[in-house]
Amino acid sequence: MRLSLSLLLLIAFQTQAQLRFETVNHDFGVLESFDDRFVDIKVINAGPKKEYILSVKNPSEVSYIAASDRIGPDSSMYIRFQVNPSSKGRFSYDIDVFTSDRATATRIRVSGTMNELPSDNLSAFTACPDFNSRPAGNSQKFDLTVITIDKETKKPLSLSSVSLIQNGVPVWMKRTDKNGTIVENASIGFSYFYAVHDGYLPEELGAYINFNRHEVLIPLMKDPNYNIPVIVHDTLISSTIELVLEEQLENDTLSSATISSVELSTLDKEDFSSVHFKPVNVVFILDISSSMRQSDKMELMKYSLFQLVDMLRAEDNIGIVTYATDTRVLLSSTSGIDKEAIKAQVSELKASGMTAGGAGIKLGYKEALKYFKKDGVNQIIVITDGAFNRNSDDYKKYIRKYRRKGVNMSVVGIRNSENDADEMMESARLGGGNYVPIYKLVDAQNNLKQEIRSISFKR
Repeated sequence: MRLSLSLLLLIAFQTQAQLRFETVNHDFGVLESFDDRFVDIKVINAGPKKEYILSVKNPSEVSYIAASDRIGPDSSMYIRFQVNPSSKGRFSYDIDVFTSDRATATRIRVSGTMNELPSDNLSAFTACPDFNSRPAGNSQKFDLTVITIDKETKKPLSLSSVSLIQNGVPVWMKRTDKNGTIVENASIGFSYFYAVHDGYLPEELGAYINFNRHEVLIPLMKDPNYNIPVIVHDTLISSTIELVLEEQLENDTLSSATISSVELSTLDKEDFSSVHFKPVNVVFILDISSSMRQSDKMELMKYSLFQLVDMLRAEDNIGIVTYATDTRVLLSSTSGIDKEAIKAQVSELKASGMTAGGAGIKLGYKEALKYFKKDGVNQIIVITDGAFNRNSDDYKKYIRKYRRKGVNMSVVGIRNSENDADEMMESARLGGGNYVPIYKLVDAQNNLKQEIRSISFKR
């Protein structure tokens, strides 16, 4: 039986499709009156020719704006969709986006629950979106309240030091008042809090904050090994966060990457001079699958990378490969002197999709070999929260192959389970590198930097 001409044409169009939508489903969750009601969806042109957004068929409750109607080869752009529900309750809208690379539309579904309408009625809902939009009726900034208390007695703790970190970058560090409270300006988004208080163990907490989730409670537990501090003029000498981290760095057993060389251990741990350390060619292979959204893992990864980037020299090179459902080169080999360019790429990382760890490792090795340093250290470093789940059955032969070519592999585990850690240790051993665990902020502050120092030390 012959296929119809129309069916043949449809197959031809679909096999030549070049455009890929980063996601086709977005759930806003529960929306309050001042929450964001828009989502930016990335459209990627993976083909060799220019493609076009032909039209968008959207329901009346959804408005949109596209950065452009054309997408050049090997480039991308964003479409912003804004939902405009007229009543409270659950909503779900389908939007059909017609593009020049296929015969059928790509269907985007946006859903969520509108818990509260804005007080200015429908005016904020009917406005067209733009790429400078802020949440309806307000800006991104708001007053955040942070309270520290004794975990057992529930009493407030004055003079606690609390640090706010967003997108891997420290924003502020403040002390609580006599009521154990800090009220300070903050921005909407996922936030990481680090709190310390004399006589108590440090506490870390991740939370999403916005106009309606603007109060964070941090319970602190007493340190059973605490020594009473010296008192000067009736004022307790309180440790800052930096001093607490410094103390933990001295006391904690960090990983198998902890420096064992006597000569290296005599150097200041911040020393990364050309006198003592070889040039580094390192490619990071970053897990950005959906599991990295959980338990503050993405914040710890970003913070750890930022600490390392600050240490790099002009003779060092860093590349970044990301993997989730797909793999790609996020950053080609870049000199360590271009710190802002590297940090800008790390800042934009978002977690979604499955885990194609094996494919990421293969691409990372190829990038490391492309920029091989004969007089330096050549290393790939996988940063992940779990095992290399998808398409990973043959990655070990690549580890052996490229180790013979002079490219070693280390693995950084972000809050791994015990079983995953065992597999990562085995992979790192096979790759001639180390397993580097990161479970808390002090690990992110130090462990990755010390791994780079350890593998590049001129013994």
